[in-house]
Parts: sequence; C-alpha cells; structure tokens
Amino acid sequence: MTLKKIILVFTVLLCQYIWAQQDAIVQLKEVVISDTQLKNFTNTQSILTLNDSVININQSSLTSLLNYNTTVYFKENGLGMVSSPSFRGTTAQQTAVVWNGININSQLNGQTDFNVINTRDFNAIDVRAGGGSVIYGSSAIGGSIHLNNELEYKKKFTNSVRTNYGSFNTFGANYTGTVADDKFSAALSITRNSSDNDYDYVGKDGHNLNGQYYNNSASATVGYKINQTNILTLYSYLFDGERHFSLIFPSETRTKYYNLNTRNMLEWTGNYGRFTSKLKGAFLSEKYKYYDNIYDEGYDYGKSESVIGNYDLLFQINDKIKLNSVFNFTQTKGYGSNLEGAERSIGSASLLFSHAVTQKLLYEAGLRKEATNNYDSPLLYSAGVRYRVSDFYLVRVNGSKNFRIPTFQDLYWQGSGNTDLKPESSVQGEIGNEFTVKNASLTLTGYYIKLKDMLRWLPTGSVWRPQNTDRVRTYGLEAAFKYTKEFNNHRFAFNAVYGYTKSEDETTGYQLIYVPYHKASGALSYNYKKLSAYYQFLYVGEVFTRSDNNSRYNIDAYNTGNVGVEYNFGKSKIYRLGAQVLNVWNADYVNVDSRQMPGINYNIYITLKL
Repeated sequence: MTLKKIILVFTVLLCQYIWAQQDAIVQLKEVVISDTQLKNFTNTQSILTLNDSVININQSSLTSLLNYNTTVYFKENGLGMVSSPSFRGTTAQQTAVVWNGININSQLNGQTDFNVINTRDFNAIDVRAGGGSVIYGSSAIGGSIHLNNELEYKKKFTNSVRTNYGSFNTFGANYTGTVADDKFSAALSITRNSSDNDYDYVGKDGHNLNGQYYNNSASATVGYKINQTNILTLYSYLFDGERHFSLIFPSETRTKYYNLNTRNMLEWTGNYGRFTSKLKGAFLSEKYKYYDNIYDEGYDYGKSESVIGNYDLLFQINDKIKLNSVFNFTQTKGYGSNLEGAERSIGSASLLFSHAVTQKLLYEAGLRKEATNNYDSPLLYSAGVRYRVSDFYLVRVNGSKNFRIPTFQDLYWQGSGNTDLKPESSVQGEIGNEFTVKNASLTLTGYYIKLKDMLRWLPTGSVWRPQNTDRVRTYGLEAAFKYTKEFNNHRFAFNAVYGYTKSEDETTGYQLIYVPYHKASGALSYNYKKLSAYYQFLYVGEVFTRSDNNSRYNIDAYNTGNVGVEYNFGKSKIYRLGAQVLNVWNADYVNVDSRQMPGINYNIYITLKL
C-alpha cells in the first residue's frame, strides 16, 4: 500500500466525524506538552521519569544522569568526550533521542552524543525502554530518551541560578526563569560548562592530555493562548561547544572538534470537543568542524538541515477509546567535506489506537508506513496489553516491529557510500511485571529482540564500505526497585536498577563488543528538614572489545560511587549549598579501551531560587 493510499484512508476515517460531531468546547489544560504520544500510547511499555530532584544531584551531561539512574550502558572516550549509549544491547544508532516529540538523532552519523546535551535545559526527561519506531521513526529499537519542555498556564514568576566549581578547573553555571499567567507562559534556560579536564591517571604515571572543553546552550519555550481552544507554542534550542579530544599517548597529534546544533519548532494546538489537533513546523540544523591538527587552520566539516512538517489529530471516541493519526514530512540536505549528493525526503503516516476496556484492562496498537526516495521502508506495527491483576500486581505485554534507516554517511560518503543499503529492521517483544506495596515497588521486565540487515562498515578490497550483513539476537532482564520511608521530619529513599543483557551475533554466537552482561546502579538518600545527603553507586561488568571475544583485550568490571550533601538556607528565598565527592572510592577504570576516567574528585555548588 502506498503512502498516498494510507493518508487517504486515515483522513476519510477520521475527518468524517469533524463536522458531524462538534461537542462543546473543552478548554486547554494548565500544563501543555508537545510529546503527547508518550503519555497516551505507551502504556504497555516501561517508562522511567527522572524528576527535577534527580536531575539536580547529577552532573549536567545526559551521560552522567542516565549512567547512574538507568540500565543504559555508555562508551565514553574519557570524561566529557564522545559518549555513545547501548540500550538493551543495541548500538548508539538504535537509540532514539526525542526533543519535544521530534526525533533529533544526527542525519550524518545516525546517533546522538550524550555529552552535548545539558540536562538542566529541560524540566522533564523520560526514558522509554523497547521498540518505538511506530511513533518516533528511525532508531527507536533499543529505546528512546525524551527531552521535554513543559509550560504551565498559571500566574508565576520564578528565577533560579546555579553555579558549580570542581576539580580540574571545572566550572558550570545555569540560569532558569519562568513567567506565566492564564494566557501567556514562557520558560528560559541558559547553561555554560567548561573544564581543563587535566585529571591525573589513577595508579599510573601521566594525566589526561588535550582534554579541555567548553559548551554553551540555551533553551526557550514561549506559549500564548489565542482563546479557550487554540494555543501557539514556540520551542527553541541552541548548543555550541568545542572539545579537544584526549590523547592516549603524549606523542599523538592534538585534535579538536567544534559543533553547533539548533532546533526550532512552532506548534499550533487546537482542542475542539473530542478532537485535539496539532500542527507543527520545525527546522533542525547540525554543523561540525574537525581539526586533525589544532595547530593547522584546515579542517573537515559536515552539516545537515532538516525541514519538518507534522500534523497530529487525536480523536477521543469516548472516555475509554482514543484514535490518533499522525502525518509527517521531512526534507533533509547534507553537506560536507566527504559527502556527495546527500538529500532525501521522507513522508510517513501513523495510526495509533488505545482502549481502556476497564479500570484494570487496557490494550493499544499502532501502524506506520514511510515513503522515501532512498530506501524501501517496511510496514511497522506495535501492539500491547496491560492488566492489573490486583492492587499488588500488574502485568504488561508488548510486541513491535522497528527499523533504522541508513545515515547520510552510509549512503553518500565520498568514495565509500552505498546507495543500495536497506534499513535495519527488528522484531521484538517484552513482558513486564510490576509489584507494589505501600512504600515499595519492584518491576521485572524480560525482553527479546531479533535484528536483521544490521549495517556495518566492512573492507571491500582496500576500501571500507557499509553493507547489510549481520543478524543479531538480544535478550535480557531488567529490574527496578524503589523504597521510601517517612516519619516525623525524616525521609529515607532507596532506588536501584539492574540489567542483564545477552546480545550476540547469530553467525558467530559471540557477544557484541561494548555490551556488558551486567550493569547496576542506584542511590540511597536521606532528608531531614533542610538537610539532605545521598550516595550513588554504579557497577559495570566486564566487556569485550574484540568481535572474536578474545578475553585478553577485555575491559575489567568496575565499581564507582558518588557522595553528596546539601543544605537549604532561607525561607521565602532559597539558598542551597551543596558538595559532592565523585568517584569516592578512587576507582581505576575505563569504559573504552585505553581511555582513562578520572579518580576521586570534588565539586561544590550553590543554587539561588528567587
């Protein structure tokens, strides 16, 4: 079925009700978000929400936040360097990063560097495990990370300034401000981070050379209620940064990398009785310059620009049934020192359905089809059921087909690109079990992923070219535990996550490189009136660095942890002073071969809320 036929069918099915059934006007809610599918159509999958209190005690990079609070594993080429995730044993290109409902993975290399995202620029961060290509498109195989900016339409005026200073001349500053009433709402965040990053190696001579970095980011969200049913919202984000890439040996040539990313989106939301309409227009750009010798003026560069149009129509059939159609068109152009003719247009149509049969039973399903000039896209689907057996026990079952498209570098890299590539595709399923008592909860999730046509760069004579070759089978278990206890003015909290991951090449039976079998993390916290203290821990098991699983080159398992304490001063105005000891055990560890991480180091911070 062609995309035109799908759009026609969806439009006829949904729009025939618009003029026939105009219910009474329903006013827009006080809190407005763009990524409504995350709340409405992922009820049968595992979603972890990281709130402000969790974000604030972690370092500002998205790598640090997720490393200590999720089962996602990170390959980090030294502190602050390039950081790539592995979610449920998949690759960095198979993890989608979604900004206010828009997939922002790089069009050049297909992934997101998690060290170029400052978490303090967002007031809501969610981690959704499992397949999500029906909603979010390419890359949502292992899971997706959602960065949202929410607006409130009630009278408020707030300002917050946070500064921190730590070892290695590490400096950070963040300003956030909000102003709103019942018609207008605006939020602003500005962040600056920098570091000499010249830490000494633990247990050996030498220190981190050429590791200095800085970055600046700004996020602005502005909304205006035109009337009781219509609202306009502008989302804008900018990231500007420069990193010198750390050396393994002092004799190596010093390099650096500069990148500039911008995102702008205008959204018109209308609430017309049972129908909620969202029309979005977005422009995304990414640009980098790579200097292979910092003392020379020459550099390689790459750039991509994407124009996105999106129409989202939600039909609330009744209190229990929702039907959502989403139409999207994206046009992207790529430029660069090594890119030839990089351009593509993608049209897609999705249909989502959710039915809460009773208070205990809910099921949902979805379909998506894309059409493009670059590749043949499979029909994607998802379906799931959630059933609450009792107050103590809830079970979730979900299955889906997902995919990842070839990147511009795969298709158009000068002299090596392959325009005949097919998308990677996967079929996967999961079963989740949630157990809840008064002060505690335990979630156990088992999953299975079967991936085919995996893209790899392989030698063809003297030239490396991308090919669809590998088949990968991944399965595992995830566990999440939470416990809280309060009495008088005391509050204790403990949370922990654990992941077991088996991700193997079906041809050889070997575990994929940089996928640990075991990862665990968590935190223990204590609050008394204005005083709070916490301990974070992280364990990562042994990983292979060679595709033949030669144990001689394995990276050893490691334990590390952070300790922090903070105190709130003031009454109407809050002054919060905090101190942290990072890698408190002075662990000697790496998570990428030969890329040493820092030993024990310190950080102090102060937050002023006015």
